[in-house]
Amino acid sequence: MLNAAQDDSFQIPLQRPRGAAQAYGSVIRGTEDQRDIEYRVLARVTARLEAAMAADAGPAAIPHAIHENRMVWITFASDLASSENTLDEAIKARLLSLAHWVMGESDRVLRQGGTVQALCDVNRAIMSGLKPASPPEGIISEGTEPG
Repeated sequence: MLNAAQDDSFQIPLQRPRGAAQAYGSVIRGTEDQRDIEYRVLARVTARLEAAMAADAGPAAIPHAIHENRMVWITFASDLASSENTLDEAIKARLLSLAHWVMGESDRVLRQGGTVQALCDVNRAIMSGLKPASPPEGIISEGTEPG
């Protein structure tokens, strides 16, 4: 029988958030850029997915981490589907398709076992789009002219 002890770091609300800002909390809404919030949330859930792959993580670690990752992607999908979302329609469609893939891949990992590496890779790819690396000091990026 599994140990019934609960880790507070894995406590996830069972209700579906109505939007990303509500899911992340009102305090950070007023102080952080939306992209920064999304980046931070993805970084946190990706770290949990990676920690769940550790040999000493325990049998419930992967299902808990996958659940949290799903909640993030459900929130993203909900925001993308909102009429208030001003992203380009093609980008919205691609991200919604990716959210659908995340749900399917999550189901596959839970049913068949295996690794959550592909989920981590997708999260990191989105993170890099949210905060692209700036060119090193002294390097001129395309389309800019020296001052």
